[in-house]
Amino acid sequence: VNLQQAAYEELGGFQGAVVVMDVKTGNVLVDVSKPDFDPNTIKDDWDALNTEGSNSPLLNRALQGLYPPGSTFKIVTTLAYLRQYGTLEGFSFDCQGSITKEGHTIQCYNGNVHGTEDFYTAFANSCNAFYASLGMELDIDQFGQLCNKMLFNTSLPTDLQASKSSFVLDKSDGSSAIMATSIGQGQTLVTPFHMALLVSAINNDGVLMKPYVLDRVESSDGTLVEQYEPEEYGTLMTTDEAAILKDYMNYVVETGTGKKLS
Repeated sequence: VNLQQAAYEELGGFQGAVVVMDVKTGNVLVDVSKPDFDPNTIKDDWDALNTEGSNSPLLNRALQGLYPPGSTFKIVTTLAYLRQYGTLEGFSFDCQGSITKEGHTIQCYNGNVHGTEDFYTAFANSCNAFYASLGMELDIDQFGQLCNKMLFNTSLPTDLQASKSSFVLDKSDGSSAIMATSIGQGQTLVTPFHMALLVSAINNDGVLMKPYVLDRVESSDGTLVEQYEPEEYGTLMTTDEAAILKDYMNYVVETGTGKKLS
């Protein structure tokens, strides 16, 4: 309850979602969605709450809201390159703040010019130009197969009502779609819950635990009726792949775009 309350207060007046999981067990510790509603007065408030569209407080944004993943998707793009080429070493890119292919331009945030970067610094800087260029070097069929393994275009392993994330890209698509998809835009849509599952697997040596919210069931007199135990869902990546991605994610917080969180 304390974790849920802390996340609720930190989200403040923003619309959005917060998901926190125990990566070793799959226990969902926090699921906050705003705008929210008071279940104690839902009968009286029903007409106002039961509105159509994305602003409805009845929509659980963590589980059901679908959004462009943005730069968080660069984790997947990085893994796709690592799978295809076997290493992230020896890559050099000169960022001039944007990249243009076939008349379509991708810009870095605020037009920042990052200069000469390797994979490590490009990930830390969340360099759009780098990742747009990287996407042009990927085998799109393999990219799609990887995303399917990462639980895109399929039901998530939960008994809760959750939307399917989507990865839509074909090798016949032009450079515009490929570059946009590689930086987490295009037609790619995810739930915050899905992204929490992916980073949980990274932080658990590549193994995704099946998420659960119910710890146990007790009778009215406190007798234990059923106890839920942690259960592996499956291995999404190798231990080495997970270690590399975790190292890169740490670097983002130490020196990159996430250093305010360190």
